[in-house]
Amino acid sequence: MAACVRFVMPMPAYFTAFPAFFRPFSKAFHRPWHPLVLLLVLALWLTTLGNVPLWRTLWALTDSHGLRTGLGLLAMGVIVFTATTVLLCLLVWPRWRKPVGVALLMVAAANSYFMSAYGVVIDPSMMANTVQTDVREVRDLLSGSMGVVLMLGVVLPGVWWWRQPVQEWPAMRLLGRQLGLALLALVLMMAVIWASFQDLASTMRNHKSLRYMVNPFNTVYASGRLLVGQTTQARMSLQPMGEDAAVVSLGAAGAPPLIVLVVGETVRAANFGLAGYARDTTPQLRQLQTSGELTYFSNVRSCGTNTQVSVPCMFSHLGREAQAKNDIPYENLLDVLQRAGMQVLWLDNQSGCKGVCDRVPNSSTLTLKDPKLCPDGECYDEILLRVLPERLAELEKTRPPGKAQVGTVVVLHQMGNHGPAYYKRTPADMKLYQPECRTNVLQDCPAQEIVNAYDNAVHYTDHFLGQTVRWLKTQTRPTAMLYVSDHGESLGEKGLYLHGMPYMMAPPEQTHVPMALWLSKSFQSQRGWDGACLQKQANQALSHDHYFHSVLSLAQVKTRWQKTELDFFAACKGPAA
Repeated sequence: MAACVRFVMPMPAYFTAFPAFFRPFSKAFHRPWHPLVLLLVLALWLTTLGNVPLWRTLWALTDSHGLRTGLGLLAMGVIVFTATTVLLCLLVWPRWRKPVGVALLMVAAANSYFMSAYGVVIDPSMMANTVQTDVREVRDLLSGSMGVVLMLGVVLPGVWWWRQPVQEWPAMRLLGRQLGLALLALVLMMAVIWASFQDLASTMRNHKSLRYMVNPFNTVYASGRLLVGQTTQARMSLQPMGEDAAVVSLGAAGAPPLIVLVVGETVRAANFGLAGYARDTTPQLRQLQTSGELTYFSNVRSCGTNTQVSVPCMFSHLGREAQAKNDIPYENLLDVLQRAGMQVLWLDNQSGCKGVCDRVPNSSTLTLKDPKLCPDGECYDEILLRVLPERLAELEKTRPPGKAQVGTVVVLHQMGNHGPAYYKRTPADMKLYQPECRTNVLQDCPAQEIVNAYDNAVHYTDHFLGQTVRWLKTQTRPTAMLYVSDHGESLGEKGLYLHGMPYMMAPPEQTHVPMALWLSKSFQSQRGWDGACLQKQANQALSHDHYFHSVLSLAQVKTRWQKTELDFFAACKGPAA
């Protein structure tokens, strides 16, 4: 025992000197940070780990990774670092230093995850989509891998950032030093841009998506654009439309029609059976087409690459290019139809109508409790047909006594193929293609399983549209159905998933959408339209720009806002029109 004591006793004396060697470093480590040095540490983090998707994309742009590529990446790194330093010098001040730093870490980590996982970029339309999202959409995006990214990119560095002591400086002295650092960083950035301008300009010109990949500037720019646009519109009064709108008298054949406009969600023409896809994902629509009852329009382009842009644009008179530049709030197609005396109803199984239905009767499926059609609090699209008769009856009760019924327009806004959880959009008994991807982390699934899940949802949309036509056939008045998807979807082509790419660089999978028209015989007779003529229009180049004007024609509403050249029914109107 004594021997053991003699052996152990000298140990503490030996080791007490060891920490003493590191004591100066320990004091230095716990010494308060110079505020500008701490800013540079945050700028370095955001430039490197906060921009991994950017650096990976730039690295992949060239096959040869020689000296010139390395110098180009270094120059880009210096530019991003100095620009980030300027931004932080302007944003990060003592009173809100810690929360702003954590917020920037969160923005960079979230952006990096979505850009890496789905190939999206952060632009103003994507930011608008984010603001407009609902709980269901957020839930579909959550995953374990996202949790890991947020832990490594936000929680751990955020805790470190929050706990760091910082030297207290007089306000005016800190102001001068921080603005001086910003100026120095700006001068260095301009010098590097000048030295590497030729290569930099060529890269940015040929790969425009890169400008939306730089964290956190993409979010700052997109948020600023969105805020300015919303503020401008909020200051302006809503511009009325269709004061002259009226339904054309149909004489003896004037039974009030029922028109159903189905706004599809995230269905691309590339996987639509009627568009020539290898799989017959639209058997019910094909049967209607074969019998001569349905017209499929094969060459239709969307107004945008996300719902937030496309849906308001579809119902606007402006068209895609004018809508993108417009800051004036106008009424829309539904307002014009309602002003013409038609009853208008919007039924929504999505995240809302994006302002389109604000002034007409509308209803959402969010609160419905149907054990078969709404499992887990999320409804399949057939729920829209389940509630439609009841909502129409309620709408009819609102018609003033003695006022003649001139027609009804119903908009059914689908959940459709909303991703990334495509497997959730299809009931268990309608999963035709197996195996399907059953996760919202698409990059974890084989490509074919993603396509299977997506095609199952397209097949279910075909079923829903077939059910809609069958219901319309039971009505005693003339009926019509016009279906068009709001935008398309990328399923991994060129590393892209989902949608939302800026329109000028979006692949055709995100902009080429299906559109189909079904008319009852009594509706065709009432309008005097030649079915064979409609088939001749099926291959014409069309877009969402035609929607406003063509639906007015479908409803027989006349107004000065309608443009005949954008009415794809104009060539087929018979004497009755």
